[in-house]
Amino acid sequence: MANHTQIAVIGGGLVGKATAVAAANAGFSTLHVAPEAPVDRRTSALMGPSVDYMIEAGLIGDPETLGVPLTNIRIIDATNRLLRAPETMFSASEFGHRAFGWNFANARLGESFSKAAAGSERLDLRAATLESARRGEGVWHLELSDGGTLTADLLVGADGKGSSVRKAAGIAVRERKFEQAALVCDLVLGRGLDGESVEFHYPNGPFTLVPAGGNRANLVWIDRLETLEDARREPEHLVTLLNQKTNHLFGSISVASPSFVFPLSLLSVDVAGRDAAVLVGESAHAFPPIGAQGLNLGLRDVASLHACLKVANPRSYGWAEAVARGYGTARRGDLTRTGAFVGGLFTSLLSPHLPAQALRSVGLWALKTSPLLRKHAISFGMGQ
Repeated sequence: MANHTQIAVIGGGLVGKATAVAAANAGFSTLHVAPEAPVDRRTSALMGPSVDYMIEAGLIGDPETLGVPLTNIRIIDATNRLLRAPETMFSASEFGHRAFGWNFANARLGESFSKAAAGSERLDLRAATLESARRGEGVWHLELSDGGTLTADLLVGADGKGSSVRKAAGIAVRERKFEQAALVCDLVLGRGLDGESVEFHYPNGPFTLVPAGGNRANLVWIDRLETLEDARREPEHLVTLLNQKTNHLFGSISVASPSFVFPLSLLSVDVAGRDAAVLVGESAHAFPPIGAQGLNLGLRDVASLHACLKVANPRSYGWAEAVARGYGTARRGDLTRTGAFVGGLFTSLLSPHLPAQALRSVGLWALKTSPLLRKHAISFGMGQ
């Protein structure tokens, strides 16, 4: 069949690139449809299992050459509430790990993923976007922004919160938008973090510093949109606020990159795969950046789809529908658990009600004092 590919992956970004490489590595002819995009200047804290998968899939080599190890996690309740949670510290060595994971610059990961894609004979790249998708005669009929048309057996949506693939497949979506947004930028601290991620909890969201090597740190500050926009208008005002937010614990602070503000929402789908279409990454789920679950969950999507493809028989009738059904079933539990965890954690932090604050404080006390709960919480957070 002319202009036909077994798998079409729609959408760039790290999850889209990883999915395209995984599909090709599983032995399928794959077309990755992704427009050229500006450099992603964000960073991602990826836990051990995500890093292990990237190495196994050939997406990266030694993580030490690309990222900064995260050896400790510290949570500080910086609210002035009546019921405050205790300061809680987790050390990777306590759980027998060299590090919980690594903090990577997304741009460097993207370069490594692109290098892996270039080395695959079964993978082609098309610098375009999806204009329309229609299923008929047992295949997907696709029209692209560059005027091209093609058919595909399996359609993969890695095209973000507004996913065109999700709409074409008729998969229902639920989205809750928050008043809060996230400000991200790079900082230079007077005293380095030395592998420790520090998360200050404030009434409008966490203020997190992630080690980026030496005295550098990546900031993720969640607060009301108007607060963040006001903070970034004047560089001197932003530095003053940063010192206040960190309680002056890290000496002098300077801003080492432009700052960006992103709106936050909680997005979920009824099912992540059906009718020979599957959703990965933010096409299927989106969370506030708390608990380091976003890209980690996206890479678990990729790993699960890869596993489904490796046992599929492309010569059998309806193989793409079977892959989509199997993937949807395989991902249901993880997506439900992680969505409930992140949503509950974020909501409890923002809640002005004493019962919610009491429950959160008791939970953190338990995490501070119970070895069994600490182990379970770390295993869950790492996606194990």
